[in-house]
Amino acid sequence: MSLDETCQRLAAIDRVAVQRDVPMSRYTRFGIGGPADVFVDADSEEAFVEALNTARTSGLLNVVIGDGTNLVVSDAGFRGIVLRLRSSRITGESTCLGAECGAALQALVDFSVARGLQGFETMTGIPGSVGAAIYGNAGAYGHSMMERIRSVRFYDGSGVREFSNAECEFRYRESVFKRRRDWVILRAEFRMEPGDAAALTETAIKIREIRDKKYPPTMKCAGSIFKNLLLADLPERIARGLPPTAIIEGKVPSAWFLEQVGAKGMREGDIQVAAYHANLIYNDGAGTAHDLVNVIACLKARVQERFGIAIEEEVQYVGF
Repeated sequence: MSLDETCQRLAAIDRVAVQRDVPMSRYTRFGIGGPADVFVDADSEEAFVEALNTARTSGLLNVVIGDGTNLVVSDAGFRGIVLRLRSSRITGESTCLGAECGAALQALVDFSVARGLQGFETMTGIPGSVGAAIYGNAGAYGHSMMERIRSVRFYDGSGVREFSNAECEFRYRESVFKRRRDWVILRAEFRMEPGDAAALTETAIKIREIRDKKYPPTMKCAGSIFKNLLLADLPERIARGLPPTAIIEGKVPSAWFLEQVGAKGMREGDIQVAAYHANLIYNDGAGTAHDLVNVIACLKARVQERFGIAIEEEVQYVGF
């Protein structure tokens, strides 16, 4: 189908909004990215599935995004269709919660804490949607999404299915959905534990203060750029040479390796590595995807040359 015909078909779907030539910089936390030919928002699971099928059968390139927290979009934009599922209902009964993938992760944290349900309070301040948090098994302070997930409902391209926690194949910052990008998370159910609402609120407030100091809400960044490394996966020669302070709960922060190769304060154009955190790269003004990708590639090369290990990005690329 032509682009015009595809847009007409998409616009005819109930609860779907279609825009043309939309700057992706509006939809990424980096504030970077050229225009997408078509941008589609769907407000229900049914509308989204129909829109996704329309996009996939059109012959045009297409990609599904969440809130753009971990996206790096090309300066040239995306020559195709970008789709988002915006349904965001959160429900709760006893110690069980349910959330649609378009809900903000912070909304899920607040919902659980207010009801005295323990399990998500350490996630406070992590930006992005519930669907994206499941996709990347997001976490903080030694906890991650996988600990609370009972089941995940998703669309596999031909029908809607549901996986148990084990079937999601969660690992550190990984899931089966990250490997099967043609599958799209729609909704999840969570199993929580009873807790004291006041104590959980206090914990969340303290963590939020720490996070906001490290990653100010107005900073145009994706949080940590690189995944931390599991100590057990490191070559013995590297593990032997690590100071004890560099090992935290069985992981070694990528920031430690980046510090050793002089990452702090590095700058290209308006893309800046924080002077106080070697694993934080931000857009200090009118940064470009070109400069951001160059900085990321340079840091990876430095660590590879110095230590002989590969560090892996948490960010995802669109339009490259």
